[in-house]
Amino acid sequence: MDLSIIIVNYNTRQLTLDCITSVYESRTEYAYEIILIDNHSSDGTVEAVAEQFPEVRLIANQENTGFAKANNQGLAIAGGRYSLLLNSDTVVQQDTLQAMLSFMDAPENKKVGAAGCKIILPDGSLDKACKRGFPTPSASFYYAFGISKLFPDNPRYNQYQLGHLDPDQAYPVDCLVGAFMLVRQEVIEQVGGLDETFFMYGEDIDWCYRIKQADWDIHYYPYTYIIHYKGASSRRKPAKIIYEFHRAMWVFHQKHYQAKYNLLTNAAVYSGIGVKLALSFMKNGLNRFSSRGESEPRITGKSSSNEVNL
Repeated sequence: MDLSIIIVNYNTRQLTLDCITSVYESRTEYAYEIILIDNHSSDGTVEAVAEQFPEVRLIANQENTGFAKANNQGLAIAGGRYSLLLNSDTVVQQDTLQAMLSFMDAPENKKVGAAGCKIILPDGSLDKACKRGFPTPSASFYYAFGISKLFPDNPRYNQYQLGHLDPDQAYPVDCLVGAFMLVRQEVIEQVGGLDETFFMYGEDIDWCYRIKQADWDIHYYPYTYIIHYKGASSRRKPAKIIYEFHRAMWVFHQKHYQAKYNLLTNAAVYSGIGVKLALSFMKNGLNRFSSRGESEPRITGKSSSNEVNL
C-alpha cells in the first residue's frame, strides 16, 4: 500500500461524499486506501458512506473526539508508506495524488518528511494557511496587528503567512495545514501522531514543528491543487470554537516557546492572547445581538470537518 488517506467528518455528509468521490475520480498509479473517522455525526454520514463506498474503512466514534484524536485513530490503522490528512470539505484534482506522491518519491526528496499542495478557496483565491512560518512572538505580532499587510513584500513582517513568497513556486516552509498534509510513515514512527492536547486548532502547526525538530524537511509543492470549502457560514461563532482557537495559541507557545523567551516576552504573549480572546467573545456577542431574530445558520469552525459538538 502506498497511501492511506485519512478523512475526519463531523456532520458534513454531502461534503464528505463529494470529497471521497473526488479521490476515486483521481488518476494515479499508486495504490491507496481511504479511512474515514466520523466524530458522532447526526446527519447520516456513516450510513451514506457505508452504502455508497463500502470499500472505505470506517470508524464511527460515539462522541466528538476532536480533530487530532480522530486523525490519530486513522493513523493507527493506516497501512500506507505515506499518510495524507485530508479535510472532508476538500475536493482533490485528478492529478493531485499522482503529483504529490511522485514528488515525495523522487530520489532528491528523501529528506522531505511532509509536503502540501496549493490550496484554493472556492472564489479562486489562495488559502494562505497552506504555506506558513512558525508563529514566533514576532511573527504573531506582525500578523495580529496587520503590519504584514502594510508591508506585503517584506520578509521580516511576513514570517507567518509568507506573503512575500510566490505561491506558484515550490520551496521549503515551516508549516502546512491539516486540510492537506502528506507525511512519510517513517516520520510518523519517529515523531508520533498529532498532539491530542489540541482539540481542533494548532495540531497541524505543532506536528510540523516536531517534524522539523526531528531534522525532516517540509515542502510546499504548488504544481497541483485542491479546493477547500472552508470558513464559517456566519460572523457568529460558538463560544467553544473561539475558546479552542485561542487555547491552541496558548498551548503551542507554552509547549515550544516559553522556555526560549524571557518573562517579559512570555507575559506579553499570554496577555495578548487573553485580550484577543476577550475581544473575540465581545465581538461574537455583539454579532449575535445584532442578528437576533434571524434564523440561525449552520456554524462551522476552522473548517467543516472540525466542527465542535456544542
